[in-house]
Amino acid sequence: MVKLKSLVAALTVFVAFSGPVLAADTESTPVKNTENRDFVAGKKAIEAKDWNRAIENFSRVVAVDNKNADAYSLLAFSQRWAGRMDEAFANYDKALTLDPKHRGANNYLGIAYLKVNDLPRAQAQLTKLEGICSKQCDEYQSLAKAIAEYKPK
Repeated sequence: MVKLKSLVAALTVFVAFSGPVLAADTESTPVKNTENRDFVAGKKAIEAKDWNRAIENFSRVVAVDNKNADAYSLLAFSQRWAGRMDEAFANYDKALTLDPKHRGANNYLGIAYLKVNDLPRAQAQLTKLEGICSKQCDEYQSLAKAIAEYKPK
């Protein structure tokens, strides 16, 4: 019975601490981001599909914190949706320079490559994601689906 109680306690601790660790793969600095007013406003602007406002917010975040891979990734995401592809590619590059295993940036970069009809580079991003988080992670599955549905423009 003592062993069972110890096992339950160990599993409880593991489950309690596994959430933030998993989140760190997608957002490198989730706590810091939730404390940043511009970051939070940028995410709300993305939800509202207000790409210009999101760009403004995330631009302010990176102006103050140029080591925030999450902000660069979401800035690039917003720029991609606004059709500002050169800027988006530059900011995905900054995000991935800071955090090469950033799942969101790798996923979004692959989708950006599809938007400019560069299927081989999108497939390369998919291969990177497989190495980072396996075929089971959401980012891999999202990009795999986008590639499967891709039609050259």
